[in-house]
Amino acid sequence: MRLLLYTGKGGVGKTTMAAATAAVAARRGSRTLVLSADIAHSLADVFDEPLSATPRTLAPGLDALEVDARQVIESHWGRVHSYLVDLFRHQGIEEVVAEELVLLPGAEELATLACVDEWAASGHYDLIVVDCAPTGSTLRLVTLPEVASHSLRWLLRLQRAAASVAEPIVRGWVDAPLPSAEVFAEADRLLYKTLHRLHVRLLSRDTSVRLVVTPESMVIDEARRSLTDLSLFQLASDAVVMNRMLPGEALREPFFEQWGRTQAERLREVARVFSPMACLISPLQPDEVRGVEALAQHGELLFADRDPAARLGESVRLRFERDARGARVRLPLPGLDPATLEVARVADELVVAVAGRRRKIALPTGFAKLEVERVAIRDDELLISFADPDGVDGCDPVRRRPASFAAASGGGGVA
Repeated sequence: MRLLLYTGKGGVGKTTMAAATAAVAARRGSRTLVLSADIAHSLADVFDEPLSATPRTLAPGLDALEVDARQVIESHWGRVHSYLVDLFRHQGIEEVVAEELVLLPGAEELATLACVDEWAASGHYDLIVVDCAPTGSTLRLVTLPEVASHSLRWLLRLQRAAASVAEPIVRGWVDAPLPSAEVFAEADRLLYKTLHRLHVRLLSRDTSVRLVVTPESMVIDEARRSLTDLSLFQLASDAVVMNRMLPGEALREPFFEQWGRTQAERLREVARVFSPMACLISPLQPDEVRGVEALAQHGELLFADRDPAARLGESVRLRFERDARGARVRLPLPGLDPATLEVARVADELVVAVAGRRRKIALPTGFAKLEVERVAIRDDELLISFADPDGVDGCDPVRRRPASFAAASGGGGVA
């Protein structure tokens, strides 16, 4: 089962691209589901059909739905939800307000992922296309399983241990609602099973993120930053869609000559920056692309003889290497700003932070006794060299900053 996630800066046309991909894939014989993960749903507007949280068949082989995060939360984690509502109400908060407050940061993103995973595991579809929220929300969506599982695991254990000791005493003199064993069990299932399953799904070779851009510098720059963040968390991106490109006949008009030169320059930039990802061209249409038929026709223009569900490009992922020259970790981070980079070794994990986004990478056994010796950037790749601690001066065995750091552009060597 193939899973495609479309994202991009707000207003670049990602919903249209997601819908066009789904429509043309269904026309070519794939059992396809397209769903909206954006809180401000616009998928129904693009198809010009009403949609709900239940799949609706829009054409042979094509179903669509808009995720209702609240419904997913209530049906999957009802005990936790009810407990939090009761707790807020006990504090004097009205029920309507309490219902809003229990949607903690990340809750809606998690519910959306759970819905996607359920349909992916159902076996009903060959392809699922997700119309994601604008870039920032999408990054929270796709990185949530890894970040949340690390952050909440120990907190849940601590709370459970404290509750088991204190509950028999506290219940006698505190009238506030306390979490029951069922609440902890449900929270445990959420963290250890749901998050792990979602993490595996997102890192699968069957999952790809596609970035939608327009020929504007600010849009392309944001897409580059997004690709860096996605690469940090090892989420594969196989294509970038250059949307709203003026067709050739328009460029022959004197008024559009400079515009044509600018978009050609931006197209070359995108092809270079995002290589080896595929670069798809989506022409500007004379009117809005709405309805299944119009979307399918637009999808034919977008993909031509390509399979819309195929892996259109291969992004390089994290690699561990060890040979006669030493041990290394290679992590592709295209467009990385060295000033935003932090690297540290914490116990048996390598912590890499880029512009405030932090990822913990479990080190293999062969790296367990080694320490970070040097960090360098070469050809959009973070290269972390390891050495025996006896040979590294001034090394804290638990946590340390890199012994040295070098940033080299182009074909520069590693310091």
